[in-house]
Amino acid sequence: MRMTRSLRVASATAVGALALTTLGLTAPAQARPLATSDAATECYVPETHSDESDAARGGYGKDHRDITVDEQRAIEARTNAILKAKGEPALGAETTLASGTVPVYFHVMASATGEGDVTDAQIQAQMAELNENFAGRESTAAADTGFTFTLAGVDRYYNNQWHKDRQSTTYRAKTRQGGANALNIWLVDFSYLGIATFPWDYARNPSIDGIRVHWDSLPGGTIANYNQGKTATHEAGHWFGLYHTFQGGCTAENDGVADTPAQGSSTSGCPEGRDSCALPGLDPIHNYMDYSYDACYNQFTPDQSSRISSMWTAYRAG
Repeated sequence: MRMTRSLRVASATAVGALALTTLGLTAPAQARPLATSDAATECYVPETHSDESDAARGGYGKDHRDITVDEQRAIEARTNAILKAKGEPALGAETTLASGTVPVYFHVMASATGEGDVTDAQIQAQMAELNENFAGRESTAAADTGFTFTLAGVDRYYNNQWHKDRQSTTYRAKTRQGGANALNIWLVDFSYLGIATFPWDYARNPSIDGIRVHWDSLPGGTIANYNQGKTATHEAGHWFGLYHTFQGGCTAENDGVADTPAQGSSTSGCPEGRDSCALPGLDPIHNYMDYSYDACYNQFTPDQSSRISSMWTAYRAG
């Protein structure tokens, strides 16, 4: 769907496995893992700068496949060519923004004994969190992306291998639902917080498109500092085509978004005043695409919203 809207800013802050559809619904990158983080500090400047090679939230690995600078540029060029063919402005240009409702399919990959079998209430709370975050309701500086999420289905599988994210290519291919516009969320137990695919990879491998999220990071989970449901928000940002705010490190190119200051390295915790790059601006530690604590996250920027719109139009719109 495409409609004219202005960029808004919020005013408020196996098959082998047993399957069960719940909630009365009919079912039709490397990762961000777990660990402790720095305490908040003032005017924090890291001693060393790094870039996309940074470990993920908590320190164990990245949450999507590696994107080199050359590939990043090639992706931008490819995306602009697709947009031009559709009669749409290039990335970063002034434009009316796409808007739409994203159907969401949850795949609960529980163990044979039921570990990871999150409640219906937790799934509903995760949906509410996605809608709040993408509507820009957590900060007066946050952009309303124009995208909303609706629960389209919930499947429950009781399979020890799938629960531990083993045979992931197989289980995703067997369980994924919907088209390019459908967000599939697999809830698993692994060493990371989340893993995402990018929209430009959908055409070559649609059967694994979506995000994998640690089941205990949903609202009400027990992973300290990462249990408000914002792991799914972060990974959905990648699914929409956003990079980390520290993509490429301390460079002008950075994440391809003009209003997210360049970062020399990812953030841990919520260190107000952090400045890891000599280029203008403090690190955007409150941005959903950094690696801050869940409680620190509160915004996508207007230019991130514009990029989401363009990527949706290029790769996910019908």
